[in-house]
Amino acid sequence: MPIYIYEYLDDKGEGTGEHFEIVQKMSEDALTEHEGRKVHRVPTVPNIAGKWSDMKGKSQLSNENLDRLGFTKYEKRGDGYMERVAGKEGPKSISLDD
Repeated sequence: MPIYIYEYLDDKGEGTGEHFEIVQKMSEDALTEHEGRKVHRVPTVPNIAGKWSDMKGKSQLSNENLDRLGFTKYEKRGDGYMERVAGKEGPKSISLDD
């Protein structure tokens, strides 16, 4: 189900700048009131998981995919210490003390 953004309206029917998000079915009507206050749905661009989307990028940068493609990835494990989490080349860990 999509997440819709709504804005609270003042007594004149103008937006106040206060927003909230709510999960609704696409078949549901837009809200006109929330918590006793008038609201309207804010038009937004849909997030579609295409070739260059964030969701696609996350899967391409997964540790398993980087390892499969021959890349090496290190993650910070402590202050001045990094550990290899993907790949087979390079040291197991890197630290400032080395």
